[in-house]
Amino acid sequence: MTTITQPLRDEHKELMPHVKTLQLAGEAIQETLTPSDRALIDEALTFLTHHLIPHAQAEEKALYPVVRKVMGAEEATATMSRDHVEIGKLTQELELLRSKIAGANITVKQANALRNVLFGLHTIVKLHFAKEEEVYLPLLDSRLTAEEAQAMFSAMETAAQAAKARLKVD
Repeated sequence: MTTITQPLRDEHKELMPHVKTLQLAGEAIQETLTPSDRALIDEALTFLTHHLIPHAQAEEKALYPVVRKVMGAEEATATMSRDHVEIGKLTQELELLRSKIAGANITVKQANALRNVLFGLHTIVKLHFAKEEEVYLPLLDSRLTAEEAQAMFSAMETAAQAAKARLKVD
């Protein structure tokens, strides 16, 4: 059965293999990194900065205002927004850790920090998607018209494109 929030469910489904990359990159971390290990870390960073963070910014601008309105509570999305803040902080931490990897060998401290960040990101993102799909989307399915949902998705797409455009400028 297709729901009016199916586009967001489909987007999450498309993003999940990349979310899995966060876990795979964490599992690959050893004190000696192969070129494919470093490529996996880079792939995770690219996903986070070019796909997930713009997706989160689009949710903040277009999805969460609708959820707050439907729920009748300004605080209804506060914990989800906090997830976005933490994802941003951990992404910055991952960028910093990656920038300090020059060769194949890293310290035990660096390996542990990389694993912690990657596993933390994997867990937060996976849980965040589950909360949206299990709590917010059924609520929106039951309370939005098809036109309201389409307007929300159009606004999300516009916000995501704007976020991606800002990446190209920075």
